[in-house]
Amino acid sequence: MAEVIGIVIFALLIALSIALHELGHFIPAKRFGVKVTEFMIGFGPGIWKKTKGETTYGLKAIPLGGYVRMIGMLPPLKNDPEGQLRRSSTGRFASMISDARQQSLEEVGPGDENRVFYKLPVRKRVIIMLGGITMNLLFAAVLFSIVLVGIGLPKPSLEVGSVVVCTPSVTHPTGAPLPSGNCPTGTEKTPAVQAGLLKGDLIATVNGVKVPNWEAVSSQLRQSPGRSVVFGVNRNGTIVVVPVAVTSIDRPEFDEVGNPTGKTAPSGFVGISPGVEYVAQPWTSVPSYMWEITTASAQALVTLPARLYELVKDTLIGGGERAVDGPVSVVGVSRLGGDIAAMDQPILGKVATFLSLAAALNLFLALFNLLPILPLDGGHVAGALYEAVRRWFAKVRGKPDPGPADVARLLPVAYVMAILLVGMGVIVIWADLVKPISLG
Repeated sequence: MAEVIGIVIFALLIALSIALHELGHFIPAKRFGVKVTEFMIGFGPGIWKKTKGETTYGLKAIPLGGYVRMIGMLPPLKNDPEGQLRRSSTGRFASMISDARQQSLEEVGPGDENRVFYKLPVRKRVIIMLGGITMNLLFAAVLFSIVLVGIGLPKPSLEVGSVVVCTPSVTHPTGAPLPSGNCPTGTEKTPAVQAGLLKGDLIATVNGVKVPNWEAVSSQLRQSPGRSVVFGVNRNGTIVVVPVAVTSIDRPEFDEVGNPTGKTAPSGFVGISPGVEYVAQPWTSVPSYMWEITTASAQALVTLPARLYELVKDTLIGGGERAVDGPVSVVGVSRLGGDIAAMDQPILGKVATFLSLAAALNLFLALFNLLPILPLDGGHVAGALYEAVRRWFAKVRGKPDPGPADVARLLPVAYVMAILLVGMGVIVIWADLVKPISLG
């Protein structure tokens, strides 16, 4: 049940992200006088709609995005009479462009001639197209602020978070007991179980010395294989002295950058792991934290084609395991939300993980929409900036104003990109359905 609730909640967070993105386009467009005829969340068949004033608001069945329809997105050809197409074109692409111009022209009703998008100054068009990206960034900043400042980052506490029942081995690395409760052959109950340490015990001292943090406890235990240590633990308000015979296990060694060397070394083992406490961070940590996530998202965006190829070759065709850091769709992210909700961890940890995932998703969406290709927002921004540069050059050279940039000529490219994006989405959604990423 918790998993279903998590999926629903995260799906609502995604819908909110989409709505805020489109609101980022809608508000400045209305402010600058552009006529907005539709404000839609989702694609495909309609679920709900309501017309208020000149705008129809609605929800659609496929929650993979949304759109704001503004009239006059495509300019007429230069020297065409106002409000009409001067000529028709032949050829597949030319006909496609001509049909798109005709549809754009038909959206402009009487009295709307000066409320079209293409007549706005370049700076206003850029503001409108960057509005959605800005909203995603602001939403991410709010979510990260809640996580960092309101909840805090997790760190190991001195409370015993869990007690491992059986000594780990090569064949049973988790230390989990058999269904009967007994330990597998060749293993025995951990020193923590034998000594009577309990989940929730708060470690105060080790060998009579007060310990400041879990790192100090762990370091002392690792250096004490074959010895006995005495814990002083706070159990329900009472200090209890617990002698523990530290056993020895072989742990893998790592090099300076954290890669396994293939070697092992004996180390002290008791069989306890720490609980988690959340430490609130200062407001100044939010920008640097967002920058780290943004850098990682940019790297993921650059490697997206290669990761998509690996997903198809290694997972969908090859049957291999799904890469945890590979591409994931809104379907997969929602399923991850379900995994988070079903985790055995405090509610505060679940909320922090939920909000962090939603914030990271908004950062990635902002970066993705910045790509200077149509039909993404960055493509419209690039077209507007190109127009500004072209008009500036004409002015410097004393030439007539060349007028709006004819972005309609890029429609074939936009259609190809749209097909590619839909294809990518279908592949990743299919992978999320047949072989989802799991946090369990």
